[in-house]
Amino acid sequence: MSIAIQHSPQANPAPAGGKASDKAYLQVKNLSVHYGETQALFDVSFDTEKHCVLALIGPSGCGKSTLIKAINRILELTPGTRIGGDVLIQNESIFGQKVDLITLRQRVGMVFQRPNPFPKSIYDNVAYGLRIHGVKDRPTLDEVVEWALKQAALWDEVKDRLRTSALDLSGGQQQRLCIARALAVQPDVLLMDEPCSALDPIASGKIEELIMRLKQDYTILVVTHNMQQAARISDYTALMWLGKLIEHNRTEDVFTNPKEKITEDYITGRSG
Repeated sequence: MSIAIQHSPQANPAPAGGKASDKAYLQVKNLSVHYGETQALFDVSFDTEKHCVLALIGPSGCGKSTLIKAINRILELTPGTRIGGDVLIQNESIFGQKVDLITLRQRVGMVFQRPNPFPKSIYDNVAYGLRIHGVKDRPTLDEVVEWALKQAALWDEVKDRLRTSALDLSGGQQQRLCIARALAVQPDVLLMDEPCSALDPIASGKIEELIMRLKQDYTILVVTHNMQQAARISDYTALMWLGKLIEHNRTEDVFTNPKEKITEDYITGRSG
């Protein structure tokens, strides 16, 4: 479906002639991040295809969350942060002087490790981003809220209680609600920072099924510590280590024929 959002000329623009190919839909180029005097990322570079899932793996503190927060530009809210290098979506830099942050965060959705629904109704949570972008027409809001909840495989569970508090939902339902909230503004890229780490196995399974279905329409980056999960849901896997990108390849190759000794040691549990 398509909705009109102010400040954004097209909700899900198709690549124009001469733009990046699908294999370079999202490009990270020599991305470095400093927190004050501490460097957290070191010249990270990779390309990501359109309509695929990239799993970011690696030990705690290796820079995975820093990387995706830089892509969303939410990292810049941290005082003393300096970012070098570039990130491009369809060959357009997210750091350009004319880039509107509200529009960027509409194009690059973010789902955090712990579900963070607003203390509002289920309906108002999903409609929140739409209203920020100037959508006020009630029939349009109703249509998009229903569509987003269906996309997040939550509609059948909540359709009779849309006006109740989102805080009354279970943890797994809250996480799917946060995914619906991100999808409502029709992003191009969806970033997920360990979306299953706070969930039980059944809820995690539903999120995994959802991720695999959503890649038909979105480019998805998922941070995970779970090697089995990365193998199940991703098309590509990238190993981060001490702020550096060690290996980036098709998931099957990373897990069955890693090129780097560090990768082999990590996925087999000998290190990390």
